[in-house]
Amino acid sequence: MTGFRPLEQFEFHHTLDGTPGVSVVMFSARGCGACRSFKTMLEGCQQQCPDLHLFLVDAERDGALVREFDVFHLPALFLFVDGRYHRPLQCEARPEAFATALGAARAAPALEAP
Repeated sequence: MTGFRPLEQFEFHHTLDGTPGVSVVMFSARGCGACRSFKTMLEGCQQQCPDLHLFLVDAERDGALVREFDVFHLPALFLFVDGRYHRPLQCEARPEAFATALGAARAAPALEAP
């Protein structure tokens, strides 16, 4: 499956728990220009790495997840590995920056889930 799969509060943890490999969850909003840039960049990265799973949370509709993950800015990216929360990802909307941030995050020890 390519592209972003939408996630809502009641399926969030169950879906990620059952997703093997690397998953990136992006919190986004419809009118967010930076979110559109990140979405396009991440979909391009997924074409180069088809085992990358992309999930999208609508921050305007899902306030409970926004609070759970302490999202204060959009887009907000979070890394999950083999269904377990690993850490937030911070990078520019460039494939090279994402690859560097992803590599560093995967090399670092996992953090406790929010």
